Amino acid sequence: METAPLLASPSRVEDPDQRVILDGIDWWQFEAFLAIRGDRAGARVTYLKGQLEIMSPSQRHETLKKLIARLLEAYAEEKGLVFEGYGSMTMRNAPKLRGIEPDECYAVGAAKESPDLAVEVIWTHGGIDKLEVYRGLGVREVWIWEKEELKAYELRGNSYAEIPRSVVIPSLTPAFIRQFLDCETQTEAVRKLRAALTT
Repeated sequence: METAPLLASPSRVEDPDQRVILDGIDWWQFEAFLAIRGDRAGARVTYLKGQLEIMSPSQRHETLKKLIARLLEAYAEEKGLVFEGYGSMTMRNAPKLRGIEPDECYAVGAAKESPDLAVEVIWTHGGIDKLEVYRGLGVREVWIWEKEELKAYELRGNSYAEIPRSVVIPSLTPAFIRQFLDCETQTEAVRKLRAALTT
């Protein structure tokens, strides 16, 4: 029996993310929401200057972000990199009125207080501008999957610029990772990536 690829279009339509955006939320209300929610898994939050987005990711969203994470981690292992994963840790900065829980994030080279690289899957459109949030938090590089494309952005001064090659993971390109996203299983994708690096 054949299995549909992870990114099969029909599943995208049938499995959307659920999102609510609230306006007029001050920083202390945001902090209170985080405290009440605690460490329970489920909804992810993004906060930007009075707007609070609460997003419940779909199964396809979670499958894809995990696939990208596994591929990045396998690449780092094969290249002998120190690659510290922080998952969906809550990052926030009160003076800049920003907070976010990325799909995945990593420190490269050594563990750090904040990540060097964040990964975002944008499946359902219309939410808060994630790059604007990351800009205020000073995250050096962000990878975004959107509209079937995987792109990398580097923070340069006060804005992000799209880059063809990672600046925090030597020699890695989004195009290299993208070629494995159409595999039928995550395991197959990781095996193919490892094989590509050893040939």
